[in-house]
Amino acid sequence: MAWNEWEQLKESAAQKQSTGMRLNGLPPEDRPNAGRETGDLQVSQKDLAAIGDEAFKLYNRMWKEARVAETDAAGTALTKEGFALGGALKHVAARWDKQLNTLMDACALISNHMDFTTKAHQGDEIHIERHVSSIATLDAGFDESYAPPGEKNSVHGEKKDEKD
Repeated sequence: MAWNEWEQLKESAAQKQSTGMRLNGLPPEDRPNAGRETGDLQVSQKDLAAIGDEAFKLYNRMWKEARVAETDAAGTALTKEGFALGGALKHVAARWDKQLNTLMDACALISNHMDFTTKAHQGDEIHIERHVSSIATLDAGFDESYAPPGEKNSVHGEKKDEKD
């Protein structure tokens, strides 16, 4: 009896669950931007500059406020006096410095990358603007062949006999 009951439970579970795979997306309710139609990332130069500026400010604050040079000196002094706490304090100070340097490096990297990204995008914008403006200049020479979409171009229409 137990085996039959197990088979029934497995069959019931299989019928309740869909085993289909969903590719290339999430259901709208699971998306953070469910109201947006497009998935394009849009960032302005102002946004990039603000991120870089905040990273630079954080780096400077950590340089001024988070470094604790006295801890290592205190650990050395306690060790000389025979306290076991001195070695532990020096160990904590070394780990703190290592972690702080990692964070400061990350802030510097973010700040520098945002500066680079801003300048790179400005260069891209200038390149695209120049390229598009040269196309517009070229297109201006072909205005006589222009016709709105779906309409016949009058320039290339039927020729009339001049004899009539």
